[in-house]
Amino acid sequence: MDDLKIFAAPLQGYTEAPWRRAHSMVFGGVDRYFTPFVRVEKGAVRQRDLRDAVSPLDDGADVVAQAIFSDVDELRIIVDELSGRGVRRIDLNMGCPFPLQCRKGRGAALVERPEIVASVADYLRSVENVEFSIKMRLGYDRADAWRDVLPILNGVRLAHLTVHPRTARQEYSGELHYGEFGRLLRGSANPVVYNGDLCSIEDVMMVRDRYPDLAGVMLGRGLLSRSSLGLELRSGKVVPDDMVVDGLLRVHDEIFRYYKSTLCGDSQILMKMKPFWDYPQTLIGRKGWKPIHKATGLDRYLAAVDSLRR
Repeated sequence: MDDLKIFAAPLQGYTEAPWRRAHSMVFGGVDRYFTPFVRVEKGAVRQRDLRDAVSPLDDGADVVAQAIFSDVDELRIIVDELSGRGVRRIDLNMGCPFPLQCRKGRGAALVERPEIVASVADYLRSVENVEFSIKMRLGYDRADAWRDVLPILNGVRLAHLTVHPRTARQEYSGELHYGEFGRLLRGSANPVVYNGDLCSIEDVMMVRDRYPDLAGVMLGRGLLSRSSLGLELRSGKVVPDDMVVDGLLRVHDEIFRYYKSTLCGDSQILMKMKPFWDYPQTLIGRKGWKPIHKATGLDRYLAAVDSLRR
């Protein structure tokens, strides 16, 4: 699949800089990583978001910062802050389905606010030296809401438009609206990337065969569940599960060393490390996952992780 770009989706709490660095070192197979979204809080960019978006851990890696916003004023604050720190590629989040963000008019809520999207498009055309892309849903409530904003987005030169073919109301379950996605793909003036329920080589091949004009795919939960997925897509070969687990443990150990050196106390480290095992639960088995999940101290946590080693 050398002709298809493979991107790693941003997931809050999972794909911060330590994970991006460790995954690229151990598994790779991904052309580009996207940071969890940067947002405005009390009129300024939230500093912990900013620190992750410009982390030195990403040095030498192909990383794009993502911004979430409710209007052009919030977007301008984020772009000014990121570009002032040397960021030259920014992805605009019009796809987050979480109610907390959508109620603020952010994420997927923007797809049903074409007047805001029009003002954002005007602003993007005025920005120099920054390459923009967009990640979006088909709509908030309606799977055809994209039709009102695509003509606006076609008036902006984007690196690509990543689309998850569900509505925000559906979050991550229910019908994938393939028909609407196909119509969007045919109508887009910008390259289109597919995102959603890609958990295996077969899933990606099905999407590529169905939509041969795709510019790429974005892997989210599928990549966190099976860290070798990008590598498998590049090679066309499935990595044996035991080797995937070995690699997963190496990724874990890299991340753990980082947090052990930068955080204080068991609870802080465990708060960062336990989510690492949320998605690979099927891979390591419930018997392996349960003691990790239940561990209340670092010693028990590490003993549970060590039980996975061959």
